[in-house]
Amino acid sequence: MKMVFGKTTFFIASVIMLCAGCDTTKKLNNKQKGAVIGAGSGAVIGGIIGNNVGNGKNTALGAIIGAAVGGVAGGIIGNNMDKQAEKIKEEIPGAEVTRVGEGINVTFNEKNPDGSKAGVYFATNMSDVNPNSRLALDKLVKVFNAYPETNILIEGHTDNVGEAAYNETLSQKRAVSVGNYLKAASIASSRLTIKWYGEMQPKTDNGTDAAKAENRRVEFAITANDKMKEDAAKEAANKN
Repeated sequence: MKMVFGKTTFFIASVIMLCAGCDTTKKLNNKQKGAVIGAGSGAVIGGIIGNNVGNGKNTALGAIIGAAVGGVAGGIIGNNMDKQAEKIKEEIPGAEVTRVGEGINVTFNEKNPDGSKAGVYFATNMSDVNPNSRLALDKLVKVFNAYPETNILIEGHTDNVGEAAYNETLSQKRAVSVGNYLKAASIASSRLTIKWYGEMQPKTDNGTDAAKAENRRVEFAITANDKMKEDAAKEAANKN
């Protein structure tokens, strides 16, 4: 599993490096570079990730890159996502927010780098959303409502302590709990997709307590919905 993911990551890096080396691409800003990469390889990379990681299920990264439309429309979507990502960083300093292509990856590990508890976490062997997690999720809801034309993938992950089957069930319960909380807080269920992977997709090696805490996480992948894509395509056409 790790080896396959490593090869996939290397492939993505190679594509980005190849694009970055082009004279035309050097003149583009980050949003435009993302659009070029999305247009040339987003669907291919997304497919590779989706087929090779997580027993055929799509990862957060694969969902984002695979949903890319690329071109000028992709750049317009990227601009929208830049604003949304900055808002999430502003609202929830404990979140790990990464702009990827035309989407956003938000990760809540069990602990922040300084050792304090992060925004969304669970007690050992528990799946209920606790009061501290509610505070972070309420802030996310605020951002999601401000940017309604997005789809949201929620993923649950665990470390490798315990039986794999138990961990998969636990990650399912946690992801579902987060999804249910968002729905109860006014986020339309049509925007949400919920997946879980147990211990199958570690961010890092489970060799230390700190690494295990990093692997016990909830991830969000935020991508453009059909309306945002349609609006971006119309805006792009008007620019031509």
